[in-house]
Amino acid sequence: MFLKLSILVRVVLPLFLATGLPALTWAQDSVPAGPQRVRFETTLGAFTIEVDPARAPLTAANFLQYTRELHYDGTIFHRIIGNFVVQGGGYLPDGTEKPVRASVPNESGNGLSNRRGTVSLARTGDPHSGTSQFYINVADNIALDP
Repeated sequence: MFLKLSILVRVVLPLFLATGLPALTWAQDSVPAGPQRVRFETTLGAFTIEVDPARAPLTAANFLQYTRELHYDGTIFHRIIGNFVVQGGGYLPDGTEKPVRASVPNESGNGLSNRRGTVSLARTGDPHSGTSQFYINVADNIALDP
């Protein structure tokens, strides 16, 4: 399954805002059964992310729900750090933060690693603060692993 997303790529100053939303309880039937593919179309080209819920089912369901809601349409990659990460999913080109749902519990420690080409849920200093923002590792970032 491909979900088509239009994402405008533009570098802006990183913005870090924590949400005060309560934790969300996820229904088991909202977790996808197998790997799902999401295609991103940007002003610099397209790429596809495969989301596999096997080891991080709540995070996968969260990301896929945002894609179904077209949350990422028109957003920017607001944090681009060479040899580290590219982060997006939360801001419009004018710097306005998009509204988010409740955060998901941290599922790290599941054997997955922040290796080059992988995608992870961005968080603030609170380990359970992940909502819509994600980052793509453009280098092996094992220092980010639990």
